[in-house]
Amino acid sequence: MADGEAVSTAAEADGPAAFWTPGSHILWRYRENAGPRVHIARPVTVVRDDADLLAVWLAPGTECVKPVLADGTPPHREPLATRYTRPRTVVRDRWFGTGVLKLARPGDPWSVWLFWDPGWVFKNWYVNLEEPLARWSGGVDSEDHFLDISVYPDRGWHWRDEDEFAQAQRDGLMDARLAGRVREAGRAAVDVIRAWGPPFSDGWQRWRPDPAWPVPSLPADWDRTPAHVSS
Repeated sequence: MADGEAVSTAAEADGPAAFWTPGSHILWRYRENAGPRVHIARPVTVVRDDADLLAVWLAPGTECVKPVLADGTPPHREPLATRYTRPRTVVRDRWFGTGVLKLARPGDPWSVWLFWDPGWVFKNWYVNLEEPLARWSGGVDSEDHFLDISVYPDRGWHWRDEDEFAQAQRDGLMDARLAGRVREAGRAAVDVIRAWGPPFSDGWQRWRPDPAWPVPSLPADWDRTPAHVSS
């Protein structure tokens, strides 16, 4: 797929997306927390899409868009106290390492990502707390909520990035009301983990991508504003 080519043919160009067929290429994007600009865009391949679940594959080597500080420093290398206040820009880069399977149920304020070590040795699930995905013709959009949960094959789990969650509140990137909603969503996700409900119980760790799938291209209009979105 060349830059500028339509990302998906499963929906009309400017309307909310219908269900995408397996093998379709869409964008999985995140907006900045301090504004409407997209600062993360990842072309992915649809594995499954229906009324119950969207599953996509982020392949190794995929060209993506990610945020960096204005001087090019990766955000995670910046001291926490200034990590969210220093000026930022975006750059194109590649997704290196093993691929990631992302799972999201409609309306859930989180998605679940599966990670493998080389050789398809399953590593862990990662619960990314975020705004429920908004669908548009070219993909899905969300806003990250900083707080995350790692879940392991032995069903152990722990909170991640609580320091960043607290710093984001100090820096005004989320107010007390939103922070309370995020904590509530996290507790709901923990209830699912403790009950070992879907998707943890669904065997996705044994899934493998179709070897015939090409790596999606990053379209030239990766930052386009959707005319309409739907949850």
